[in-house]
Amino acid sequence: MSETYDLIVIGGGPGGYVGAIRAAQLGMKVAVVEQRAALGGTCLNEGCIPSKALLDSSEYFALARDQFARHGILIDPPKLDLATMMKRKDDVVSKLTRGIASLFKKNKITLFTGSGQLIVSSESPQVVVKTADGEQTLQGAKVLLATGSTAVAIPGLAFDDQHIGHARHALEYDAVPKHLVVIGGGYIGLELGSVWLRLGAKVTVVEMLEQLLPSTDQEVTKTLIKSLEKQGMTILAGTRVAGAEVTKSGVKLNLEGKTASTLECDKVLVAAGRRPCTEGLGLKEASVAFDEAGRIAVDAEYQTSVANVYAVGDLIHGPMLAHKAMDEAVVCVERLHGELPEVDYNLIPGVVYTMPEASAVGATEEQLKDAGTAYAVGKFPFMASGRAKALDETEGFVKVLAAKESGRILGVHIIGPRASELIAEAVAVMAFGGGIEDVALIMHGHPTLSEAFKEAALGAAGKAVHA
Repeated sequence: MSETYDLIVIGGGPGGYVGAIRAAQLGMKVAVVEQRAALGGTCLNEGCIPSKALLDSSEYFALARDQFARHGILIDPPKLDLATMMKRKDDVVSKLTRGIASLFKKNKITLFTGSGQLIVSSESPQVVVKTADGEQTLQGAKVLLATGSTAVAIPGLAFDDQHIGHARHALEYDAVPKHLVVIGGGYIGLELGSVWLRLGAKVTVVEMLEQLLPSTDQEVTKTLIKSLEKQGMTILAGTRVAGAEVTKSGVKLNLEGKTASTLECDKVLVAAGRRPCTEGLGLKEASVAFDEAGRIAVDAEYQTSVANVYAVGDLIHGPMLAHKAMDEAVVCVERLHGELPEVDYNLIPGVVYTMPEASAVGATEEQLKDAGTAYAVGKFPFMASGRAKALDETEGFVKVLAAKESGRILGVHIIGPRASELIAEAVAVMAFGGGIEDVALIMHGHPTLSEAFKEAALGAAGKAVHA
């Protein structure tokens, strides 16, 4: 006899586990089907969390090596214990996955460790769960698909788990590569390239596009690239891999385009994008429709073309970001419960966790120009921030774009210390339809990095004090 649930979630990543918890809080009987032994999906197990753990550890190492002396802290040159660094990263992941498991128990969510396949019947959808113990059929009033995405492979560069790999492999190297070549100059490539650069690897980034991070404000992008190159990273834009040969010592890459040459390296990180994980879900058989981009098509309720079957996160339109998946899952579940929340797709913050960090929300200057929108610009350099000077992290700036007439904030772009945290205030102000005058009237603590946002807003209004 099949088990019956109000909601069956396939996928235990950010969208899946958050949607399941919220549904249980609203009184639904919930089951989650997850292939991994640990909850949290790619984000927690081999993406957002472990990468940030290594980014922070490698940043501390670089600070101790390169900057402590400026603060009057004299130490012997630091030595890298990579095994301990990796263990700490794994411990961070383990504690967080156990935390999600405890939330499942608290909210009485039933977890099935295995793969799930959607079966659509005339009455209500079913999910066939394949576990180590066999198959089981779950009956659900509603099914939420939240299986996330996986790395895209490049023809001729098949993952071999030794020399050529994706992000998960780059988070598990047992030694610092002599030469790491990163294929793809997006968020993942630049972040993981930064980790190994700081730990002593030679790092070369090969990007097919002439312009890195094309969706990012290009003034920020240029500043970031200049900083990374100053740190020792080689960036080859407008260049593609035409061929590859695995040798005993590593990989030989043939490049063509703006930079035509041959590169020899011991590790290749392919970070050329991600695609939705839809294989094995039975979507074609269930007649679930896809959009032109190959993602699952959904309506405003996140319902697919099949009644009572929903999808969120990397499976549907929009940027492949954990926080987007989380918010979509909550909105989807709450709308099932009769509430009417919405996701504002114009206010999804993006962050590059390099050093310095870069973050953004809203329109870029290029987008405003293309749209013919009249706007004012306010910029404040961290070099003029008392707090940034005290931190000895003065690289970068805050840039505020506002409507020319109303002063309403249209976009905020930050490159500099703690940019990942500073962007939250900008998102909040914009979510309430705020303008530069509103920010000017908000008192900010002194000295803080957040004052840079206020000063940039004042600059857009022509009222800058410290610039």
